[in-house]
Amino acid sequence: MTNTAVDARVGTTPQAEPAPAHRWWVLAVIGLAQLMVVLDATIVNIALPSAQHALGFNDSDRQWVVTAYSLAFGSLLLLGGRLADLLGRKLVFLVGIVGFAASSALAGAAGGFEVLVVGRALQGLFGALLAPAALSLLNTTFTDAKERAKAFGIFGAIAGAGGGIGLLLGGLLTEHLSWRWTLYVNLIFAVLAFTGGLVFLKRGAPANRPKLDIPGVLLVSAGLFGLVYGFSNAETHHWSSPQTWGFLAVGGLLLIAFTWWQTRASHPLLPLRVLLHRNRAASFLAVAISGAGMFGVFLFLTYYLQASLGYSPVQTGLAFLPMIGGIMVTAQLSTNLLIPRWGPKPVVPVGMAMAVVGMVWFTTLGLGSTYAGNILPPLIITGLGFGLILPPAMSLATVGIGPSDAGVASAAVNTMQQIGGSIGTALLNTLAASAASAYLVGRKLDPQVLGQAQLHSYSTAYWWSAGFFAVGMVVTAVLYRKGRIEQDPDAPKAIHM
Repeated sequence: MTNTAVDARVGTTPQAEPAPAHRWWVLAVIGLAQLMVVLDATIVNIALPSAQHALGFNDSDRQWVVTAYSLAFGSLLLLGGRLADLLGRKLVFLVGIVGFAASSALAGAAGGFEVLVVGRALQGLFGALLAPAALSLLNTTFTDAKERAKAFGIFGAIAGAGGGIGLLLGGLLTEHLSWRWTLYVNLIFAVLAFTGGLVFLKRGAPANRPKLDIPGVLLVSAGLFGLVYGFSNAETHHWSSPQTWGFLAVGGLLLIAFTWWQTRASHPLLPLRVLLHRNRAASFLAVAISGAGMFGVFLFLTYYLQASLGYSPVQTGLAFLPMIGGIMVTAQLSTNLLIPRWGPKPVVPVGMAMAVVGMVWFTTLGLGSTYAGNILPPLIITGLGFGLILPPAMSLATVGIGPSDAGVASAAVNTMQQIGGSIGTALLNTLAASAASAYLVGRKLDPQVLGQAQLHSYSTAYWWSAGFFAVGMVVTAVLYRKGRIEQDPDAPKAIHM
């Protein structure tokens, strides 16, 4: 079997330092912080109806509780990642935790819609500092191949299962306490993560600190804002609306301008060398595509369980547990056994194929479907597939990256997942709504027909999600190189936190 050497010399420093003895405690701190950020992608969604009733805002405003977070998070991730490289990962990580906790408290205590939205936007801003700092800390802490595989298996399982955990926790907190506790719960995670970060993370910032690429920051932040905002508008506006295609077009042009500028900047925000390695490019695309396709499960299966089958929020969260279990099993299997033995080329495409099977199976669900017979099998298959995709892709997207670029490379991973999720949400919501409207044309509007229209809209979303994963299967099969991943033995393993 051939081996694929990853060029680990890019952006490295000349001296290596030994791995910290407390590195597994570092993983626990990073994992806790990552869980806090990932939870917020879904935990608030279940609480939205209760928050809307308590604060008295209308349906058209409701999307801003979600969009405010994703806009700030998605558009500022690359800046957050580069700040981690420039100022030190420990400092940025701790600032991100404190800010995330404070903004969560502000949103949880909101007495009106405006304060809630401001709190959510601030959560996104500090999450954009926290998420890339956490992943880059993981990347620079675990340099031994076997330990790195275990660490990224755990981290990837958290990233993949966090959405499902958020649904369960959101249901429990909303049903038994208050919608405000879906935000206050972050304070508990933050205290633990901050304390652990103070104790276990190493101090330090780069000795030779390059200048921040201000034009690059402005171009990429505005470009990502345009994309996320445009796709968010697609949920409430038609695709022909200037508020949709206008922002998408401007965002795309700004990102093209950003790419051009990165080839000329003396200290580029995102050095193109980070993106132009085949395995890394395949990994970035795998993260983006899975981010888009996963919404077919989390979003529409949640709708189906609650609206069609009458599940409570807690029952809905519990229903996702087998999928979370599947992700955790194959996350460890893929990073510790399959990738080291065969490399990513067979593993990630197989995960994509399993996700395709699960999505197609979901299209058969009906009003009389049972959990054990009809929902559980595709849920497990999909979870097993996700565990073969996300943990290996997140690890391979940052392997071989030197400490000076670790933060921005980690931010690029998070950006791909965020943009993929925004695209997936907008497309699937729009396509599902159009399918439901088309189904109702010429039919008598009775409860049975309305229920079937909902099922038809969910099925449409599942088919498109299956299409996303099918594209991902082909792309990763073509782009990933054959053979095992071998770290360059001559590359220094500098650790810079």
